[in-house]
Amino acid sequence: MTDNITITGNVATVPELKHTPTGVPITTFRVASAQRRFDRATGAWVDAGTNWYSVSAFRGLAEHTYKSVNKGDRVLLTGRLRLRAWDTGVKQGTTADIDAEAIGHDLLWGTTRFEKSARPGSLSPADMVGDDAFPGAPEDGRSAESAVAGDWGAQIEAPNDARELTHDDAPVPF
Repeated sequence: MTDNITITGNVATVPELKHTPTGVPITTFRVASAQRRFDRATGAWVDAGTNWYSVSAFRGLAEHTYKSVNKGDRVLLTGRLRLRAWDTGVKQGTTADIDAEAIGHDLLWGTTRFEKSARPGSLSPADMVGDDAFPGAPEDGRSAESAVAGDWGAQIEAPNDARELTHDDAPVPF
């Protein structure tokens, strides 16, 4: 049985990138998630133990994680929790494994810069310079931007009253 879990913790091992025999990338690492609680008697925060997780990321998430996450980084991750019992004949125990669905840096502890990766076969921003970068762009004198906007390009205009949006202007969720 699997359950979804979200944790924050520190990457405790250097992430390793491996590939299955069919070429599927897998990045694995361990995360230490320290628990703290407030001790009213002393008026201070105290350590209340650490949970250890083995994390596996697959395919594109594996490649991005391997390039982005380092030992010691504070991360936030979510995935499917699997608890496995093990027995070596000498010792017994339980391992907590997480098959990651999303991994990111915990921005409470620092900053990061996001760089979107290009999909295979897609145009990068550098490829989109000049009108000839858009296949099928019209040759009637319109710019590439208007070709992308199609016939709607001429109808799109900026509002005359460029004012700052307020909280009251935000859409209301259902």
